[in-house]
Amino acid sequence: MSMSDFYADRLFNALERNDPAPGMLLVAAPGMFSEEFNRSVVLIIEHNEQLTFGVNLASRSDLAVFNIMPEWLPAVAKPQALYIGGPLNQQSVVGLAMTKAGVDIDDTEHLNRLANRLAHVDLRAEPGDVAELVEGMRLFAGYAEWSPGQLAGEIERGDWYVTPALPTDVIVPGRTDLWGHVMRRQQMPLPLFSTFPADLADN
Repeated sequence: MSMSDFYADRLFNALERNDPAPGMLLVAAPGMFSEEFNRSVVLIIEHNEQLTFGVNLASRSDLAVFNIMPEWLPAVAKPQALYIGGPLNQQSVVGLAMTKAGVDIDDTEHLNRLANRLAHVDLRAEPGDVAELVEGMRLFAGYAEWSPGQLAGEIERGDWYVTPALPTDVIVPGRTDLWGHVMRRQQMPLPLFSTFPADLADN
């Protein structure tokens, strides 16, 4: 079976579809061939006619935040490692946070609302000011980006499932398989695929 045949018969094609938007997740299809995006869970930060921009929540690096941006440690949730947000511009860092209950994101200067209790953090802010507002945050090196029409084509092909993010997705414990966790809370039959192996040779 060719790669194009495999993609053309994707599980996601048969499911009801949500539209991409800030605060939504792009969940990689089981068996995604791209090594960069296999079992990835991309949180969309920006989506417009020019581009779609987001970060993969599911790829933790071996680099400690302490060694890269130690001033942010009081706000960063455990494990306090730098995550790999995507293949582009890994010298840049993106901050995402789950806010404390009762914080009005729209009334804060350094947080941009993505969903209820889910925010994009302005890293030009004083870390201490942000730490007072958040339950926890993550720092992501690099990002993923799609040009006009590119993401729509990949969704149509069945590469991605679009679903609302939960604020806890950003700060899940290090032992959590986020891809499997997100799949298990979707409509049937997606929970049945939550243990799909990262490498088909393992199956």
